[in-house]
Amino acid sequence: MKSFFSALVAALSVLFLSTAPAAADEAAYDALLQRYVSASADGVNRVDYARWSANAADRSALDDYVDELAAQRPSTLSRDRAFAYWVNLYNAVTLQVVLERYPVRSIRDIKSEGAPFDPRAFIGPWRTKRVTVEGRRLSLDDIEHTILRPTYNDPRVHYAVNCASIGCPNLMNRVWRAETLDADLDAAARAYVNHPRGVSVSADGDVRVSSIYRWFRDDFGTSDANVIAHLRRYADADLAARLARATRISGHDYDWSLNGR
Repeated sequence: MKSFFSALVAALSVLFLSTAPAAADEAAYDALLQRYVSASADGVNRVDYARWSANAADRSALDDYVDELAAQRPSTLSRDRAFAYWVNLYNAVTLQVVLERYPVRSIRDIKSEGAPFDPRAFIGPWRTKRVTVEGRRLSLDDIEHTILRPTYNDPRVHYAVNCASIGCPNLMNRVWRAETLDADLDAAARAYVNHPRGVSVSADGDVRVSSIYRWFRDDFGTSDANVIAHLRRYADADLAARLARATRISGHDYDWSLNGR
């Protein structure tokens, strides 16, 4: 009887392995990001969309990576691996969207398709259903607002997903991985908070922050004090000291210009 059950388990294992999707080629995506994403002198990671869009093989490689991700089963992954999976998918699809329509001055110049009665469809591509994962057709908005934000309840999501704009936190020039997820999220938060497009404090003590902290206020805290406390957590010593004297946020800014070179 024991040998029967052993044989059954072995047979089921073989069946599962034979039907499981092949892993996405992270090395190939890493190579693309390292080839086309680089830090600029102003502290913003820029994407060489012009060179990438002209390279048919590398555009095809990005498409292959998205297809490979879409074939995965994120519901079977650990929490950190699923988090990294969804961020990689979001960012890779965003790159696809821009490359398909390049040259554009802003991602908001690309309108959503298939949502003619949705007013939000006219201010960007985020409502277009772009990819099918485990039988569910998803848009970029679906990935960010119905999966990442509510599932993980972590404000650092906003430092990981990239909307192809100068005002957005940097697109990392390598794949997000579970093994380094927490450290990479903290590093991304620090990089953004300590850059003027994230937070600036005038000589008079007025605090201006990215519009991200207004659009997603509930994720960072429902008051100026809570948002400032979040910012101080990732601020360097000088900025943290200036924020310690602040009690309110005086304004919000965001640059929707394309993060191209």
